[in-house]
Amino acid sequence: MTLQLDLTSTLPTDSTSGTLVGRVWRPDVAGPSVVAIRHEGVFDISRAFPTMRDLCEADDPAAGAAAVKGERIGDLAAILANTDESKRDTGKPWLLAPIDLQAVKAAGVTFAISLLERVIEEQARGVPERAAAARAVVESALGGAVEKIKPGSPQAMELKKVLQAKGLWSQYLEVGIGPDAEIFTKSQVLAAVGTGMSIGVLASSTWNNPEPEVVVVATSKGKIVGASLGNDVNLRDVEGRSALLLSKAKDNNASTAIGPFIRLFDKTFSLDDVRRTQVRLNVTGTDGFTLDGSSDVGKISRDPEDLVSSMIGRHHQYPDGAVLFLGTMFAPVKDRDAPGMGFTHHPGDVVTIAADKLGALVNVVTTSDKAPEWTFGVGDLMRNLAKRGLL
Repeated sequence: MTLQLDLTSTLPTDSTSGTLVGRVWRPDVAGPSVVAIRHEGVFDISRAFPTMRDLCEADDPAAGAAAVKGERIGDLAAILANTDESKRDTGKPWLLAPIDLQAVKAAGVTFAISLLERVIEEQARGVPERAAAARAVVESALGGAVEKIKPGSPQAMELKKVLQAKGLWSQYLEVGIGPDAEIFTKSQVLAAVGTGMSIGVLASSTWNNPEPEVVVVATSKGKIVGASLGNDVNLRDVEGRSALLLSKAKDNNASTAIGPFIRLFDKTFSLDDVRRTQVRLNVTGTDGFTLDGSSDVGKISRDPEDLVSSMIGRHHQYPDGAVLFLGTMFAPVKDRDAPGMGFTHHPGDVVTIAADKLGALVNVVTTSDKAPEWTFGVGDLMRNLAKRGLL
């Protein structure tokens, strides 16, 4: 299917008024460059900031990006048009995922509705046709209680006792309303794909879905300096069989998408804007199937700063900083192939994740074995930057 990668659909609703930065593959230097997205075009600022990590570690990343004139490498419209993997001219620049050396982490079970769906997956043992019956049992036992409870609070511990007595306590409830957040490694450094690229699910998975999320960018000191959009692809059958299969469910070739840009905090965009963000999702299949949904960060059970402090601190350091998927409240239950089977991806699905102040991330679904291989690692990046005189 044709991907919609144009200025109107990709940029935030306030266009380039904020500080938008990203990464572009430049065929002329056989490597990636950090870029600033401006009204006048796309500017390579790698002479000042060889990596996105370097820019985000600056005292004021937004001011740093604005202060560098950089080399204009083209119009955003032309680069976007060439970012569609299916019709790319490899002799011209295209957008990449906007992060490089940062660790890629994710927070799980941070919304009440996604908490319920994780418990249902567990009760169904990863078998989609069992989900409806499991959902009825779990929703009857929990009601709306979870939404109103602060994780780790005395009220949460009382609910834990009640659910344990009913035999419904779950490892997902433990991280959903217990004192400790679930923070896991989503992907490897440099393995994330950007907008316009294939996103992969395991060929063996028969129950999976997109997870539209805000991704915050944190420095090595744990300071949040910006945000992007992400797709934390979920294999519900794999994780539902056992939580010990989380890495198999989450970390596969092309299974992490981030983009289209990072919007750095400045006078136009702040952490409070992140807290107010509504993330929209659309899935359009080659079979004519469509699915729409949304996720409201305002309904998150743990504040973004609390989640980042669970990730970075005296207990765990990330010298190159980290990005963190905040979680999603979106869990699709709309039947696609047969009654009671719920939603699962088909190859060719176009997934669009959008938010007013962050733009739109667009990917097409394939299987991980058919997605382009991840071949450009940290060693390749260091050698390329050294050859260009940037290190």
